[in-house]
Formats: sequence, structure tokens, C-alpha cells
Amino acid sequence: MEPIKHRITHYWSHRAEAFQAQRLREFEDEKHRRWLAEFNRYIPHGRTLRVLDLGTGTGFFAFVFAAEGHEATGIDLTPDMIQRARETMSILGLEASFHVMDAEQPDFAPESFDVLVTRNLTWTLPHLAEAYRAWYRLLKPGGVLINFDADYYTALESEEEVELPENHAHKLVPDYMREENDAITMEVGAYQMPRPQWDVQLLVEAGFERITVDMGVYKRIYREIDEFYNPTPIFTIAAFK
Repeated sequence: MEPIKHRITHYWSHRAEAFQAQRLREFEDEKHRRWLAEFNRYIPHGRTLRVLDLGTGTGFFAFVFAAEGHEATGIDLTPDMIQRARETMSILGLEASFHVMDAEQPDFAPESFDVLVTRNLTWTLPHLAEAYRAWYRLLKPGGVLINFDADYYTALESEEEVELPENHAHKLVPDYMREENDAITMEVGAYQMPRPQWDVQLLVEAGFERITVDMGVYKRIYREIDEFYNPTPIFTIAAFK
């Protein structure tokens, strides 16, 4: 494993337990409905879909789709996250499949999925162009990649301070963990270009078509400054094969 990937995995291993608890609360929150509404802007309707949640963490997006009757699979590089995802599956009483796997090199047959989804993953990938090419191969013709992310590298030095509630993850994470997250952001972001413009370029080069960028998703999802609030504005990129 590359040193940066080992570093990221080590970091999220320490965050897995608290992350699981927060995602369970988010699943029961209004945010669940809001995320589903965003997906419904892009996915086909009226049939069961095969969905892959890339960088699934503890399985939140996989479970959003499983609750709608779709066939959901989640992958993550951090074994502790996958263990927590499987525990969450039992807690929620939903069916999904989870695997420890590198999102840059997913080990599935070509054209295995109708939908690929991911949240706050692509900013951590040191080989994003390679990942987009691999994801293109995984999609069936007409399939869609839906990527929620932000330009965290640029935001690290420019974003305004927002007063967060005491139960927010940023308040509960120790200082040394926040410093490590910032260090990872700087290391990976140093060789990325401004986003989402760069993503669009890479997606075109990977073969995707009908690429759309939505900067308004941030205000629809994060209407309140609560424990789930993301102080960095996120975007949606939807790209079809």
C-alpha cells in the first residue's frame, strides 16, 4: 500500500466508531430524505438497480439505496469501516454487501453496476484520473456516476470560521486528529487541480458523457448548522456512460 493510502486508512480506523454512530443518526434524520432526493435527480426509476458505494465508510449511501429495494454494494480501504458497515447492516435490518477494497482499483467485472455513488472520497485519491477510468469500466452502458465532494485543499486556507454545535464531529475530534486530517488534505491536494473543473476534464478523458456539475446541492442538504453540517461547500458531479 502506498504511504499516503496507509496514512488515510490509519486515520479513518481511529474515526470508525464515532463515524458509525453519526451515520446511524443521519440515517434516521431528515438528511436521509434529502440525499435520496439528490440521487433521484439522476438515477433511472421503475426497476431494481445495482449500486456501488465507493468509499462507503460505514455504509450510509449503500443503506439509502438498500432501503429503496436496490442491490447495494459498498467498498472501503479501511477494514474497520467495513466491519462497522456490517454491524450497521444488522442494526438497520437491511441487506447489502461490503468489501475491503481500493476504490482506485475496484475488483469487479466490467459493466457490473447501474449506479456508482460516492461522498467525500475523491479528494483523498492520489490517482484520481486512474479511478475515473476504472469507474467508467464498471458502469453498464447508460449508467451514472454521482460524486459528492468539495475542493477541501483550497478551502483549508480560505474557508470562514463557522460556529459549530458541540455535538459536531469537528468539535469531538481531538486536535491531533484534526491536524492529521489537514496534513492529509495538503499532501493529496498539492497535486490536484482546482475542482470541480479538473474532475470534468478527467471524466471526459475517461470516456464519460452528459457531465453536469451542481453547486446548489450544498444549500439543499445542509440547510441547518447541526451535527451533520459540512462547513465546506460541496458539489455534485453526475456523469453518464
